[in-house]
Amino acid sequence: MKPGPRRSISQADIVDAAFEIFEEKGGDAVSIRGVAARLGLTPTAMYTYFTSKNALQRAMVEQVFSGVDLAAAGDPSLPWRARVQRLAADLRSRFAEHPGAIVLVASGPLDGRQAMSFGETLLAGFTSEGMPLADAARATAAVRAYVLGAITLDASDSGVDTDAADAPSALWTEATQHPLTEAARLLAADASSDPFASGLDRLLDGFGAAAAAN
Repeated sequence: MKPGPRRSISQADIVDAAFEIFEEKGGDAVSIRGVAARLGLTPTAMYTYFTSKNALQRAMVEQVFSGVDLAAAGDPSLPWRARVQRLAADLRSRFAEHPGAIVLVASGPLDGRQAMSFGETLLAGFTSEGMPLADAARATAAVRAYVLGAITLDASDSGVDTDAADAPSALWTEATQHPLTEAARLLAADASSDPFASGLDRLLDGFGAAAAAN
């Protein structure tokens, strides 16, 4: 960690303040100057912690990943499938605590220590029962893409005005023109089903079958 000002401000304090601004005003409002003002620091003092807005955004992504319980998901006594499912569900829950934070993933490659540890644990889950590393790498990429895609849809859904949710929507005014889409929407809204879990299961079925064939 780079030396900061003499005030008892940590990098975690700065990231927390950045998330406060992000959730109040959106990503465009997060800046070195804005976070410094929130914490009563000068911009120059902020630069001793983060040299750019991009660096701050990547630290925000790292904080989200840091909340994933890698120890529980890495339990070697669990079957590989349960380990992967736990990781996927935990990451989704972490992003749910910061709605919209998925856009921060585009601020740079997921090469921070926490994000890399998540990927390592996911790889270990796939290889724990003999899956070749090359297949595990492909499976890891597919699961990560699936989970991040689901998180993106979660964020989009969370932005809907619930007071207007029952009002006629232009998209569904002529539902007969899109019968499959309408049926799929109704199935997804069924409280007894979990589209995220069932979709992940189907994805893991494919990789499990491939591993068994080898």
